[in-house]
Amino acid sequence: MDHIVIDRELCARDGICMAECPARIIQEDPEGYPLLAAEDVARCISCGHCLAVCPHAALTLEGVTPAECPPLGNGPALATETVTALATGRRSVRSFRREPVPRDAIERLIDLARWAPSARNGQPVHWTVLDGREKVREAAALVADWFRAVGVYPELVAAWEEGEDRILRGAPHLLVVHAAAEGFRPAADCVIALTTLELAVHGLGLGACWAGYFMAAAGAYDPVKELLDLPDGHQTYGALMLGVPRYRYQRVPPRTAARVTWRA
Repeated sequence: MDHIVIDRELCARDGICMAECPARIIQEDPEGYPLLAAEDVARCISCGHCLAVCPHAALTLEGVTPAECPPLGNGPALATETVTALATGRRSVRSFRREPVPRDAIERLIDLARWAPSARNGQPVHWTVLDGREKVREAAALVADWFRAVGVYPELVAAWEEGEDRILRGAPHLLVVHAAAEGFRPAADCVIALTTLELAVHGLGLGACWAGYFMAAAGAYDPVKELLDLPDGHQTYGALMLGVPRYRYQRVPPRTAARVTWRA
């Protein structure tokens, strides 16, 4: 099957798919129809722009037809006010209720994060979920061991020894993103995916917080690496505590004014 197939009865020969192709590999054939030459197929990153942008549903990409793709509305998907409320209302939640998050809710969040942008549409992100308080507590204990061994964060180690988890905050779940280290931009891709998921968490009435202490140990402490058991060549690029917030925030706290330099 050809990489792209053009339905000539539907194609308006308007050049939109050619203009939107990031690699500029869709050319015009002698009759004005889009054409992807065989020698250019390897340069296609399968981003789907050509399929998504065609207003006439005339283009099929890698066997995927327009009918198989959910439609978008004609207007903005979200009002500016809604996006503002989401961005300003999210908080880094560190106090969680006892009940776990249903697995289907976590799966829904991870599925949504598949649409986060990635360099060259590489989509390198993998997920490992530490599921349940006991498993997350096991991870926190290993992080505390590492802190104790290297002599850092003595206050966190002391709190842990007194029964207070200030490392993973007693969260019922820990979501870890990882990817092959030799990829094009794996660190950025993983962070963008995790950020996308974190915003969606807020919309489901859940709470999350970046697990910076764990992330440091995951890159340096063998017992944590063994706990995660990542595929060969993979590296941890982010982790997020997840649960049901114990408290409800009532207002938006201040932030430093944006620092912007305009150069015309």
